[in-house]
Amino acid sequence: MQSLIKELNKLKDSVRAEHSQRFFKTGKGEYGEGDVFIGLTMPQLRKVASNYQDLSINTLEQLLYSKIHEHRMIALLIAVLQYKKAIKQESKKAIYDFFIVHSKQINNWDLVDVTVPHVVGDYLLDKDRSILYKFAKSKNLWQRRIAVLACFAFIREKDFKDAIKISELLLQDKHDLIHKAVGWMLREIGKRDEKVLTKFLDKYCLQMPRTMLRYSIERLEETKRKDYLNKKAR
Repeated sequence: MQSLIKELNKLKDSVRAEHSQRFFKTGKGEYGEGDVFIGLTMPQLRKVASNYQDLSINTLEQLLYSKIHEHRMIALLIAVLQYKKAIKQESKKAIYDFFIVHSKQINNWDLVDVTVPHVVGDYLLDKDRSILYKFAKSKNLWQRRIAVLACFAFIREKDFKDAIKISELLLQDKHDLIHKAVGWMLREIGKRDEKVLTKFLDKYCLQMPRTMLRYSIERLEETKRKDYLNKKAR
């Protein structure tokens, strides 16, 4: 692990780190309060991760509990690589369990969005998905976002049922990051089957937070977008 950390430290960029601190809302009372960045880009992290694919799950756990954001990200990126390479179901399950057990450490939106669909979503494609409903009802913001983003794997397979149900559960959520995530998943549904999206919008348009609605209708033709926005404005 120390060689990995040394390699990351060589790539540190204080200017980019300062920008990331602001962009990921790390100030007091903000969603990323206390998160620490050292200023690495995703391409840099992916390149380093590819050279450390054989790290043990215990080492990944240590990285995931680091105060440094990029350490947590690279732990998750390596876990994704290991999951994709795994042939045996028990190996995939071990990585899935790693995500679930330590879900509260996947604690910023990029950590969730970049990795969760590839492990949690993929693993649950042919399995019971009740954990996502538990997460959707959690007081923890990141578990709720995990519940939404895991559905992206199902949506890719044109399986919309759970994405719709979880979207319904989160209609009254108070956090903007959940509004955006749900809107994004609804938009992805609409790209594959517009009728499923418009059925949801016709039923819930007036209940949806405006940000959620705006994200969900981005790919609709302009007249339909305006119609839903006008309904919301009345």
